[in-house]
Amino acid sequence: MSTIHHTAVEGVATPATVPSVERPTSFAYRALAALRIAFGLTFLWAFFDKLLALGFSTGRADDGTVDRFSDAAWINGGSPTEGFLKFGADGPFKGFYNGIAGSAWADTLFMLGLLAIGLALTLGIGMRIGTIAGALLYVMMWTVVLPPDNHPVLDDHILGAISMLVLLGFHAGDVWGLGRRWTATHLVRRVPVLR
Repeated sequence: MSTIHHTAVEGVATPATVPSVERPTSFAYRALAALRIAFGLTFLWAFFDKLLALGFSTGRADDGTVDRFSDAAWINGGSPTEGFLKFGADGPFKGFYNGIAGSAWADTLFMLGLLAIGLALTLGIGMRIGTIAGALLYVMMWTVVLPPDNHPVLDDHILGAISMLVLLGFHAGDVWGLGRRWTATHLVRRVPVLR
């Protein structure tokens, strides 16, 4: 059996000189909680705007006139996916997205996703599923418009996906949310993926 000898090398940190890793501060956790709530409210707003055509993204004509609760509202037969997937799609997946644009199953899954992700992030519960679903939705939306307009690879959808993973990694639902209470429930202790 051989013995390994450790010798110090100039310029290389040894265990004695490696700085200790600091835990995030309460300010950092509050900032992550604020980020989580802001993302959650963004998803919820998108859901309600598409559901009711509130005139921000849905229900606003090209000339700027607003027709709230119009035929563009999902409750009135409008499609929350048709505009973006049919007219906004570009790049290698254009045919795929054009093909599913406006289909009832795509509209339903998209709207349920917006609502569920929005509630999970806003309340801080179900963060594992909510943040992973949010990251997946952001990546899918990124693939609709490949390549991005202002960068060869990155755009706000990728930043949103990364943010979802950061929120997941730091248990951001525990601060200013119901995450700790949710985690302590019998259901979540039995099925940890629901955390």
